[in-house]
Amino acid sequence: MIYAFDTYYYEDYANTVCIAFDNWTSEREIETFTEQTDINSGYESGAFYKRELPCILSLLDKIVLKDGDIIIVDGYVTLDNEGKIGLGGHLYEALQEKIAVVGIAKNEFTTPDLQRRHVVRGESKTPLFITAKGIDVDEVKHNVEQMHGPYRIPTLLKKLDQLSRD
Repeated sequence: MIYAFDTYYYEDYANTVCIAFDNWTSEREIETFTEQTDINSGYESGAFYKRELPCILSLLDKIVLKDGDIIIVDGYVTLDNEGKIGLGGHLYEALQEKIAVVGIAKNEFTTPDLQRRHVVRGESKTPLFITAKGIDVDEVKHNVEQMHGPYRIPTLLKKLDQLSRD
């Protein structure tokens, strides 16, 4: 199962949504999980994970993960060649490195990272930026290219973004 997470921040709470789907080419989700939580910390440049990781971990308490499952986050897993990690990397560590975590980011992080892949989908000229731990990043790149939808953002990830804002 693939579980994709996104969090949207309102003035006094965070709305975290997870959609579960069978495989990379799925057109529809199988299940949706939602949770609103108090915002524990403000936005801190370079430490985005401090704000979002608690939201994801709290919602993960409602989900039974199994071997072979994959988690997608809106952001980065790795940030550079020196070992700096983003939200997805911190999540991977919090899960004792037992569940693969994929980061699909819309905005480029400028430091060089040999583990970062670019995916151009549809007619867009702007890539998505793919990073991963616990799964081969080149395999993930291919899988993201195959995700359902004709646009830059795959159908299910666009729906996830909309759900997090509702």
